[in-house]
This record gives sequence, structure tokens and C-alpha cells, in this order.
Amino acid sequence: MSHANARLTPRGRRLIIDRYLAGWKQAHIAAAMGCSRRCVARWIDRWRVEGDAGLVDRSSRPCNSPNRTSDAVEERVLELRQQKRLGRDRIAELVPVAARTVSRILARRGSPPLRLLDPMTGALIRSSKQTAIRYERSRPGELVHMDVKKLGRIPDGGGWRVNGKADSRSAAQKRTPKGYDFIHSLVDDHSRLAYSEILGDEKGPTCAGFLHRAAAFFAKHGISRIERLMTDNAWAYRYSLRDACQQLGTKQVFIRPHCPWQNGKVERYNRTLQAEWAYRQPFASNSDRAAALAPWLQRYNTERIHSAIGAPPISRLQPTC
Repeated sequence: MSHANARLTPRGRRLIIDRYLAGWKQAHIAAAMGCSRRCVARWIDRWRVEGDAGLVDRSSRPCNSPNRTSDAVEERVLELRQQKRLGRDRIAELVPVAARTVSRILARRGSPPLRLLDPMTGALIRSSKQTAIRYERSRPGELVHMDVKKLGRIPDGGGWRVNGKADSRSAAQKRTPKGYDFIHSLVDDHSRLAYSEILGDEKGPTCAGFLHRAAAFFAKHGISRIERLMTDNAWAYRYSLRDACQQLGTKQVFIRPHCPWQNGKVERYNRTLQAEWAYRQPFASNSDRAAALAPWLQRYNTERIHSAIGAPPISRLQPTC
């Protein structure tokens, strides 16, 4: 297929025909277009036979492929994969064809990789991305996404990101676990307005308290009601947020098990949180990193251009007094 700036795109070929109909000689057309006379003649002849449809790009696929693997061999490859769960190299030994040919056959026939199949039954044991179509709710508060990101705490004086191999802590201090910070986050689907807190665990009461504070933060920014809350199937979410959602007038919905991409907006926010806050610079202590969260969150909501909406999240909300 020709690139956008090529001389003989369908638009350029149309120009050849227009000049031909205007009475230009083929030699003059070729000089003006920067191509050969033979090329001009070919497009004019094709247009005479097929009309405007003859000016578009054609597939380069050959009309026949005499060396293509036969249907019988392809069926044998699929049979060995489905019944015996063999890899491509082993199938190539038994058929026999090249291992790369086996890969092409399996891909063309839509056979999933072995890592996705149960070794005993051959059944697909991992879900495919059935929600790959992007969507966005039409108004703020119609749907919000909630999740927790766990980060290891930073020892006083900084960890390996600050000190590298020259860490002055003793071996016993290095072996002593520092525990984790749990960053709870809530993201609005329409505006991408986000709220995060660093808490000590991800238990039910902690998640419920965070949801109430996040709802107050959203209300302060013009989202008076959270209509639906989407979470994964963690125990704390499934069984401990019922009362909080009822008090807020929110309907709770869950993603399909083992399909985190269905909660993709907050999952992507977690990645941004790591890259632009948690790991953006080396921190000398855990408190230093914690103190940097609020300024970063303020910038994320009010200044940072969100690539999906082309503006900061605050721009999609009504101004508040």
C-alpha cells in the first residue's frame, strides 16, 4: 500500500485521469507527475476498463500459491495440537514441516498458545480480552473505578535506589522487612479525576473509610453523586463496601474474574502513579515519598495533560464555588 505522501496515491491517479480528460498528452502528464509514460498509460488503461474502482490499491496476494501447505497437512497440525497439546517443534517433527510453518498454520486457524490451555483437557483456562473496545461514560460520576496498589516502604536513609550497593545498613537491617504502603485510588471514568491515599492495609473497614473520603473529595469538585462503583473481586470490596455504597446511593459492579483490563482506567492510573510519583526520584525516607503524593495528585488533576482526553481532568468538571 502506498504511503500518504506518495506521488501516485489514489488521489494522484485521479489527477492523471483528470489531466488526460482535459486533453493533456500522456508524455506531459508523466513529466508533471514525475513518473514514466508507461505508468501513466497503465493507469489510464485500467481506468477505462474498471472506472474509478481501478484507481485504488490492489492486494499483492498472488492468485494462487502452489507451494502453500495442503489442507490435509494443516488438519494434521491442528489435530496434534488439539488432541496431544504438542508444541510447534514437536509437531514439525511428526508432520513433517518447518516449525515456522506450524506457527503460521496455528495462527491462521486461531489456535491459542499452549500456555492458555489446560494440559489435561485442552480447555482454554485464561480469558481473552473480551472488552478491548474503548469506552467512556458520558458524564462525571456515572462510573468510577477503585483499586489498591501495594508499594514496599522505604527504609530511613533511603533504599538501594538512593544508596545503591553502598548501602550503609547492616545485613540484619536489610533482612528486616519494612512492610508495605497500600495506595487506595478512585478514578472517575468520564473526567479521569483521581483521588489517592496511602493507608496501612487493604481491609474492609479501611476501604469503606477511603470510599467515603473519596466521595467527599469528588463532591468538592462538582461530582455530587457516584452512581456506580467498579472494583475487582477482592474480598474487602465484595463483602465490606455494601453499607458504604448504600449510604452513598451507589451501585457496586464487579469486573469479570481474572480480567483486570475491565478496570483499566484505574489500573493505568496506578502505572502512572508509580512512574511519575513513586519511582520518579529516589526518596531518602518513606515519609518523604508520602509527602510528595498530595502535590503530585494536585498537578495530575489540574495541570497535567491527560493523553486520553487532551486536557487536565479538572477541565471536564463544572467549576465549584
